[in-house]
Amino acid sequence: MTTLILANAGFKYGSHTVLQAINLDTIEGEFLGIIGPNGSGKSTLLKGMSGILRPCTGSVSLNGKDIGSNNHGYIARHIALVPQNAFLPELFTVLDIVLMGRTPHLGLLRYESKQDISIAVKAMQATQTQQLASKHINELSGGERQRVLIARTLAQQAGLLLLDEPTASLDINYQAEILGFLRQLCHAQGLSVVAALHDLNLASQYCDRLVMLNDRGIWKQGKPAEIINSAALKEVFGIDVHVYAHPLNGLPTALVTSRDLAGN
Repeated sequence: MTTLILANAGFKYGSHTVLQAINLDTIEGEFLGIIGPNGSGKSTLLKGMSGILRPCTGSVSLNGKDIGSNNHGYIARHIALVPQNAFLPELFTVLDIVLMGRTPHLGLLRYESKQDISIAVKAMQATQTQQLASKHINELSGGERQRVLIARTLAQQAGLLLLDEPTASLDINYQAEILGFLRQLCHAQGLSVVAALHDLNLASQYCDRLVMLNDRGIWKQGKPAEIINSAALKEVFGIDVHVYAHPLNGLPTALVTSRDLAGN
């Protein structure tokens, strides 16, 4: 089990403060969505949660200890980060990439064991990428690449997965596939998953809890029905939307109602 707690944490680049007074924790088996306008600090928050960016105020604790007091290997065994546009060497095979997830568990100059390979294979089976094992990265579609990245994080065997825009540039079928898979991982394996998402409707449909960022902090957090409403989206995004209950599951769904669209 991996626990991460942010207490009054602030993050900045140089003299520019991006986020301040962030109070947030992860919950085992929960899919947490980070939403907010462009530039609100979604990627910065993930970097702070992963230990890449140290807080300028407050604290970030991993399993009860300040995250900065742990070495990189310990952090990588508990937290897996999938950044936007993650670089994948195109001449590497899928198996090569997934095995990279075992690196935090290997000693100096130690090669992968049969157990490491077995873990990688199970990760590929879980993400339905085992049939791609011998393919090179440059032969894969966008959705396949994203599943390979998730397989690599599963091979890492971390309890907390952080993903920055995991559905960016994907067709709607791949978006549903990736987010549905992440939700299943949370509920079936007890992992904590945190994803920064632009699409509010996808966030509403797949996330158990949402954190809305605005004005350098957490504007509000709660269940999708508590966050996705017309008044909130008008205040945070500055746009008129109509929010209605999805006919199949009752979750909030937003439609643009700009006057420019009236009568079209």
